[in-house]
Amino acid sequence: MQTRFTEEQRADPDIAAAEGILRGCVHCGFCAATCPTYTLLGDELDSPRGRIYLMKEMLETGETPSAKVVGHIDRCLSCLSCMTTCPSGVHYMHLVDLARKRIAETFRRPLADRLIRWLLLAAMPSPSRFRLAVGLARLGRPFASVLPGPLGRMLRMVPASRAGRPLPDGTVYPAEGARRFRVALLAGCVQQVLDEAINAATIRLLTRFGCEVVVARGSGCCGAIAHHMGKEAPALEAARRNVRAWRAELEGDGLDAVISNTSGCGAMLKDYGYLLRDDPALAEAAAAMARRTCDISEFLQRIGLGEASPPGPVSIAYHSACALQHGQKIQAGPVELLRDAGFDVSLPAEGHLCCGSAGTYNILQPALADRLRDRKVGHLEALGADAIAAGNIGCMVQISGATETPVVHTVELLDWAHGGPKPRALGGGEGDGVIAR
Repeated sequence: MQTRFTEEQRADPDIAAAEGILRGCVHCGFCAATCPTYTLLGDELDSPRGRIYLMKEMLETGETPSAKVVGHIDRCLSCLSCMTTCPSGVHYMHLVDLARKRIAETFRRPLADRLIRWLLLAAMPSPSRFRLAVGLARLGRPFASVLPGPLGRMLRMVPASRAGRPLPDGTVYPAEGARRFRVALLAGCVQQVLDEAINAATIRLLTRFGCEVVVARGSGCCGAIAHHMGKEAPALEAARRNVRAWRAELEGDGLDAVISNTSGCGAMLKDYGYLLRDDPALAEAAAAMARRTCDISEFLQRIGLGEASPPGPVSIAYHSACALQHGQKIQAGPVELLRDAGFDVSLPAEGHLCCGSAGTYNILQPALADRLRDRKVGHLEALGADAIAAGNIGCMVQISGATETPVVHTVELLDWAHGGPKPRALGGGEGDGVIAR
């Protein structure tokens, strides 16, 4: 793709990076075939190729984008299916993130949109604030059906079960038997509140197989929520905080890996080297931590789980989260782990398409998110499985809102097959949120 940036513009590191990405695009259009919004809407400007043209013009002119342009970019899920399809290796993720940053800096959104985004950024990255927000939102659930748009959607998504308790900062969970590895667990922010059983199952499984697990003091939200809204400052501060916390662990008792059990967070962590590439104090450490980052399924395959004790004939429909299959390029691993553990795993049609969760997308773009969710749930339910497994809390919440089939995290099933409690969603007791047994 031909570009027309001036030399003055190219002096901006962001523009220089964007130009390199834009020039890699050959206009082939393969990306449109796997883009969820183009599949639904059939509008070229709601395809990756169309958005690339819009972003190119926005960055070249330096002008404030119109509401129409912002709307097309807002409708992008950042599912990254286009990057899996692209034969030229165009790094669409970095380009759309830069476009969102420019939009946040130059475009004034309507008041209601600004308020919703402020609320999301104020509550979601903090487990304590989000836990409080969930508790307050329960009081408003009776009014969810009469409230329009994002606000009504947020109230409808509030879980019926009690809010989870965040893991204590700086806690170390010792390995059972001889220590083989020492890992840092990204405890997450939203996930801890919505489903504390996921972290509990992760810690039980890792410690059972010889891992000492630490929740590093000072670590917290990965920064993805702010980053994908174009808010660079809080996103980079979150990244710096985590890198410092994990570097301290590495320099102290050592660190073999940083573990994420939320695929969206994992994709963000693996990009820390790029995000902090111009930080003279942390660029090297950020790149090192990005290399150490593993999705929980990726790490479990690396260390090996050996023989399992299958809990019985349980059929699983596996949903591959976008941030896992497209963002982290992890596709077969979780399925292999589940099958090795004795589960009968099947895959849905259109497995490459997003479920519509996409971080805050199902709140900010509820109509499109619902259409994608219903399409995804239809394919999953067609498999007739006993349960649906996924590796991302956002996908789990999104899918469970439209199906009676239990939805569980992959790690909960693996923990169950290797001696842990039966997941609560499958009829297990309350003990699945307990780490120490």
